[in-house]
Amino acid sequence: MGLYQRWRRLRLAGLQACALHTAAVSTPPQWLVERLGLFEELWAAHVKRLKSMAQKEHRTIKITLPGGQKVEAVAWNTTPYQLAKQISSTLADTAVAAQVNGETYDLERPLETDSDLRFLTFDSTEGKAVFWHSSTHVLGAAAEQLLGAVLCRGPSTECGFYHDFFLGKERTLRGSELPVLERICQELTAAAQPFRRLEVSQDQLRQLFKDNPFKLRLIEEKVTGPTATVYGCGMLVDLCRGPHLRHTGQIGGLKLLTNSSSVWRSPGAPETVQRVSGISFPTAKELKAWEEWREEAELRDHRRIGKEQELFFFHELSPGSCFFLPRGTRVYNALVTFIRAEYTRRGFSEVKTPTLFSTKLWKVSGHWEHYQEDMFALQPPGPQRDHPTSHPTDTLALKPMNCPAHCLMFAHRPRSWRELPLRLADFGVLHRAEASGSLGGLTRLRCFQQDDAHIFCAPDQLEAEIRGCLDFLRSVYAVLGFSFRLALSTRPSGFLGEPCLWDQAEQVLQRALEEFGEPWDLNPGDGAFYGPKIDVRLHDALGRPHQCGTIQLDFQLPLRFDLQYKGQAGALERPVLIHRAVLGSVERMLGVLAESCGGKWPLWLSPFQVVVIPVGPEQEAYAREAQQGLRAAGLVCDLDADSTLTLSRRVRRAQLANYNFQFVVGQREQSKKTVNIRTRDNRRLGERDLTEAVRRLLELQNSRVPDAEEIF
Repeated sequence: MGLYQRWRRLRLAGLQACALHTAAVSTPPQWLVERLGLFEELWAAHVKRLKSMAQKEHRTIKITLPGGQKVEAVAWNTTPYQLAKQISSTLADTAVAAQVNGETYDLERPLETDSDLRFLTFDSTEGKAVFWHSSTHVLGAAAEQLLGAVLCRGPSTECGFYHDFFLGKERTLRGSELPVLERICQELTAAAQPFRRLEVSQDQLRQLFKDNPFKLRLIEEKVTGPTATVYGCGMLVDLCRGPHLRHTGQIGGLKLLTNSSSVWRSPGAPETVQRVSGISFPTAKELKAWEEWREEAELRDHRRIGKEQELFFFHELSPGSCFFLPRGTRVYNALVTFIRAEYTRRGFSEVKTPTLFSTKLWKVSGHWEHYQEDMFALQPPGPQRDHPTSHPTDTLALKPMNCPAHCLMFAHRPRSWRELPLRLADFGVLHRAEASGSLGGLTRLRCFQQDDAHIFCAPDQLEAEIRGCLDFLRSVYAVLGFSFRLALSTRPSGFLGEPCLWDQAEQVLQRALEEFGEPWDLNPGDGAFYGPKIDVRLHDALGRPHQCGTIQLDFQLPLRFDLQYKGQAGALERPVLIHRAVLGSVERMLGVLAESCGGKWPLWLSPFQVVVIPVGPEQEAYAREAQQGLRAAGLVCDLDADSTLTLSRRVRRAQLANYNFQFVVGQREQSKKTVNIRTRDNRRLGERDLTEAVRRLLELQNSRVPDAEEIF
């Protein structure tokens, strides 16, 4: 089918299906015709060049397959896909990409030299990344064809993919348009259009994307070498490193999920762009299973639980900030108390630092240069209001992180080696200027607190401190019921400092990880510009990953703030700085926990620990006495003396509200000073002495067990 026929069929079908009030353009725009024409011209030259290369350098190469088997192949001719077919048809059908000597590789890209070859399927993390990245190209093609969108960026994520695109300053994407956009995506996948990889020069890149200012900006910022790769797929041509699927037909199920606004950061004024997110799978059956899983996840949505349990709410008069109600504050404080207890046990000192700083501080730390757009800045009142010729006052900014303030605290007086390691912890309120379109419940806020701590240590203390940070993580996540996965992120291309120092630090982190004994991955080039780091991804009860904790080394802040201490030999030495957090944002962790437990909070966190239920009005006084005793002991206790409901109805109401325990008191319990105990899962624990029951609850709360109802 020709270009014009494809464009007309897809665009007109989409417009009719959603009754869009958009003029039906029966021919593709000129920029798309020119772009595709240039790509086809370059592709023809590429095919000719590849054929010539295969003839000139015709030679046998050795390929090591998974399992160690060695086979022969022909350089510039044999592809990974051809070798997968030789192994099994199942592998050829399920492979999404290859790894050739450790580099991810398109299945249809010819091998060039002796190689170690392994295949990636959707079951692997790397395979999912390739699959979802290919899916976002399908979404980009659909957005171009239906909406005339100017494409910005379209990455894969941990849980799917999204694409940002520009529709003009006045145009936004409506929710009613998503089903039609999804339908066009499905037509594109059904067409099994091949992904074609093409290496082009910078001049050719600029010619291909001369009508897309967003791509031109990316080319200027990201393309540092003489060439880069683009991928063609149907009518789409996009700047991309790849790799990709062989063809769109490998996407058996695709669903678009949300649309929102986002902000494209640029040296000029930021542009508002439209973001559409989605999910895809190799088969429709897998998509259906995911949709069922998602229904369960929606029932556990922390925003729904927060509303039903009256934990917190949001208000338009303070966007991006959370109002914690008494019950939510109980959960919040229990988390903070837990971390404070660990701080005491592990030798951390809690400090408090200001919220508002002169931008001079952020210029010293480097945050003003790299992070200014994400900070709230303000001009304080000053003498220039009444005297315009007076010297202007400093611009102030709300702190988005605590580390520069902790550096000031370290530097405020001379330090000795005897004070190290110095571990400073801070629950100070942080503010970050998140785009309105990225805000979502407790997971992304403009105002939040972290269990933020910084360790200033001598270089020879570094390894022991990293081991301590890892043990801190494991201890806390074990109590919270999370499994986790670690990743070592090493030196990025734009790193600061000496390579030898980076090498030494990465070796320290690697030794600590190996001694720690938990599985970990290597993320080459994904470290921060100021030092390598250990990323921590925890997994909740539904198996969803969350980036919460982190351990980061920093060589730059001690240099920028000229931090020094007097060493054992009397000379001044430079400390090493470790940034670390376990919960990360306390607000976000509360949301993760709410969804993981589905609102059935463990006793030590629960805002619904006990409800006392009198059988009749005659027992209400004793019920209040029991309630007061539980509260005096530091437990959360409510009373349900609603005489309009039967006892069984009140017990059931308490269980549906997820009270960990119900203490039922009748005439017998009143006379003996006992309580009859039931759990939220309707386990009947029988009659217990009230004083003994309170003692046992305190014991279970203080030990922070996950199953108090089972082991009471």
